[in-house]
Amino acid sequence: MDSMTGLAPKGIDAAHPAGQYGAIAKLFHWVTLSLMLVALPLGFVIQHVKDASKMGFYALHESAGLTILFVALARLAWRWLSPPPSQPNDMPKMLRTASTAVHHALYGLLILQPVLGFLATNAWGFPMRGATAYLGFIEFPKFMEAWESLAKILSQLHSIGGWLLVVLIVLHVGGALFHHAIRRDGTLMRMI
Repeated sequence: MDSMTGLAPKGIDAAHPAGQYGAIAKLFHWVTLSLMLVALPLGFVIQHVKDASKMGFYALHESAGLTILFVALARLAWRWLSPPPSQPNDMPKMLRTASTAVHHALYGLLILQPVLGFLATNAWGFPMRGATAYLGFIEFPKFMEAWESLAKILSQLHSIGGWLLVVLIVLHVGGALFHHAIRRDGTLMRMI
């Protein structure tokens, strides 16, 4: 409660005792999740596609990935302009540290992963042009010649990043469910 007005601060109510994220932050979160539900599965199955449809898989995966990059950058800018609600006051230091580490790692990978993928496809000699143009019609300029040894390294890093994202998403969702079902502190409800 605000001592001057006697009212709870904006975003704080019975369902959100530690406050909640604003509508724009929630939109960024759920759009990112939707794009991840496209990009990650496609990334894991592309290597197993052997027919002509492979380029379509690449086009969808790369477009979703670059859109994740753009959304993540916009999301960070918005987070700077409109800081998120603080963590619950009664949250133990270990949980605060773990939560912060997972969030920072997620943001880092949401930016690094698409960059690695973009660089890898260019190093393989497949810039986002023609059949793999961004969103199907935005062609990016070719900025490097094919460089197989670099492409292999970038592809390996991109693959590792994909698995790390899966681990971080499991930790993130697990943490939200832990807060909701065990701690019952309203953390999950802040993003809904």
